[in-house]
Amino acid sequence: MSEKKIKILAIESSCDETAAAVVEDGRTVCSNIIYSQIALHMEYGGVVPEIASRKHIEKINRVIRTALNEAETNLDEIDAIGVTYGPGLVGALLVGVAEAKAISYAKKIPLVGVHHIEGHICANYIENPTLKPPFLCLVVSGGHTHLVRVKDYGTYEILGRTRDDAAGEAFDKVARAIGLGYPGGPKIEKISQEGNPNAISFPRAKIADNPYDFSFSGLKSAVLNYLNGCRMKEIPVVTADVAASFQKAVTDVLISNAMKAIEEYKAEKFAIAGGVASNRILREGMQKACRERGVEFFYPSPVFCTDNAAMIGVAAYFDFKNGKRDGLDLNAVPNLRLGER
Repeated sequence: MSEKKIKILAIESSCDETAAAVVEDGRTVCSNIIYSQIALHMEYGGVVPEIASRKHIEKINRVIRTALNEAETNLDEIDAIGVTYGPGLVGALLVGVAEAKAISYAKKIPLVGVHHIEGHICANYIENPTLKPPFLCLVVSGGHTHLVRVKDYGTYEILGRTRDDAAGEAFDKVARAIGLGYPGGPKIEKISQEGNPNAISFPRAKIADNPYDFSFSGLKSAVLNYLNGCRMKEIPVVTADVAASFQKAVTDVLISNAMKAIEEYKAEKFAIAGGVASNRILREGMQKACRERGVEFFYPSPVFCTDNAAMIGVAAYFDFKNGKRDGLDLNAVPNLRLGER
């Protein structure tokens, strides 16, 4: 007789995506529903937290119902509820946490709070059935840039993190400065295809006391200074060249730090995750660098790179298997660090 599959209902509402998913045994995604608010926030040039929270309240019940229907299941068949409780926008997080607690209480279903960054790391398990810890993972998104040693399911060591702007945040700010608007990552990647990545020499920051830490604030300032200099001297700005040169500076630093870690820790497997992980230049650069070192390279499909509930369901499954349970006192923790509970 085959062992019963563990079915997780997952909820993600940490920023501007209202998402729900049903995941079986941590690897099979039965449904993955995402309501994106990008079009709504585009006119403001970035995410407005109050608007994001209100939209989550408006959409969350419908998104959950759709996820259950698409998975051809119901709450009576769910073994646990996984929900992002941090880090993220506090108002947005509270909507998902309150929803998950209400369902847990009403249906007596175990509750598992999930760290958002752990979710991004676990997105790699969905399409890569052979991937198992230990491995190294680079998480690059709008709010986070972390180089993480994945020791086991649910066990992490942060080797490096950004000291200031996250990579995705720098993409958004530079995109706004050169007139591309929000969201910056996809727009910079697109226009960069027409530009020369070696046209402008932008700085690559190195952190003296930790070779695995990142800093993108100086790079962002260098782009702004270059644009101001061009305006003052009345030199025409080639937007595609600025975008391509900036993108190359970011990816060079990400790849360089990752390869240092691979060599020091003698890693045989390396993965990337987070919204910026869908950037083609970064993927191709990482793939080439890993291949040269004989390291297996893993990455999720773009739909699992941006915020989604499937990755939260995968993380919740492994936490649930490890015995993690949360009570109805679970709260949103906007600045939650990886490894904290």
